[in-house]
Amino acid sequence: MGALAGVKDAFTKNFRQSGIYLAFVAIIILFYFLTDGVLLTPQNVTNIVVQNSYILILAIGMVIVIIAGHIDLSVGSVVAFTGAVAGVVTVRHGLPWWIGVVAALLVGAAVGAWQGYWVAFVGIPAFIVTLAGMLLFRGATMVTLGNTQISPFPDDFRNIASGYLNGVLGGNGYDAFTLLLGALGVIGYAFSQWRKRRARIAYQQDVESMPLFIGQIVIMGAVVMAFAWELANYKGLPIVLIILAALILVYAAVTKNSVFGRHVFMIGGNLNAATLSGIKVKWVNFWIFVNMGVLSALAGLVFTARLNLANPKAGTGFELDAIAAAFIGGAAVTGGVGTVVGTIAGGLIIGVMNNGMSIMGVGIDYQQAIKGLVLLMAVAFDVYNKRRAGVSR
Repeated sequence: MGALAGVKDAFTKNFRQSGIYLAFVAIIILFYFLTDGVLLTPQNVTNIVVQNSYILILAIGMVIVIIAGHIDLSVGSVVAFTGAVAGVVTVRHGLPWWIGVVAALLVGAAVGAWQGYWVAFVGIPAFIVTLAGMLLFRGATMVTLGNTQISPFPDDFRNIASGYLNGVLGGNGYDAFTLLLGALGVIGYAFSQWRKRRARIAYQQDVESMPLFIGQIVIMGAVVMAFAWELANYKGLPIVLIILAALILVYAAVTKNSVFGRHVFMIGGNLNAATLSGIKVKWVNFWIFVNMGVLSALAGLVFTARLNLANPKAGTGFELDAIAAAFIGGAAVTGGVGTVVGTIAGGLIIGVMNNGMSIMGVGIDYQQAIKGLVLLMAVAFDVYNKRRAGVSR
């Protein structure tokens, strides 16, 4: 009974976040059967990661913006603009590919600083500033490209999104290096959870029973190793997945453990209290948008490298997918709530649904309608949970 009670307690303590992961697993199982197993073939699993990588990168920045109580509607246009900058530098001027990467990231930071200035120091709502930015930077993309397309890009640039680490340690029909990294990831996760458990015990806080704790580690380890096995049996470890994993680790740590992360949550949770407590609200908001600009540029580089094309229409609708990923992943509409890991789960839910419905031959019109319903249900679930907790809206 103790173990069962522990399981119940683990899910009820944070029912919304637990529900996200349960929904993710349920959607994978559903589409696995609907696609006759095609969804979880090694090639398709790799495709899901690569095809959704730029949306997940955007979603990491977007959830921080939303936690602070803002929104950014310009990220799709910034993706196109920074991709165009990389194309002009790398292809038209023939400079080394890494200079194009640096130029795009610097432009993304400048775009974020521009929008952050109007939001933080002038006081214009982010909705208006970024709506203007969506139009402004889409126009800037057309001007930069001369309303044409730029292609092809150098192979080194394309490897950002299409490259794989394969054969580093060999393997008979599979990539041993990918499996090794997966195993190291499981060990790192287990060690961090063990340290967290010890710290909670030291502060005399409640912890789950040891069988439940071990069971969580085993389940997570099995999921990670199954994922690594799928990748290892196709082309190995995608380079873009390494980039994405590094971002997740860094931003999860920043939002949970850094002073800046705590300030972001305080601003979104109670702006007046944050101001009275001495937090430099304007500067925090400014750097939130600078960060969003840099991540938008990185997403633009990945997207451009994947298509091998800088296009004036690139990034159309990306802002909606990033926002949807954040809300489905647990971010609150009113700000002050959200996690990087939950947002990644939300983005993967959208990615698995898109991929599964495409395999089934579902039309794009129905796909859009279904995604809209999923987003509506996620926000409705947020409202329902707040009412259960007695929080007045």
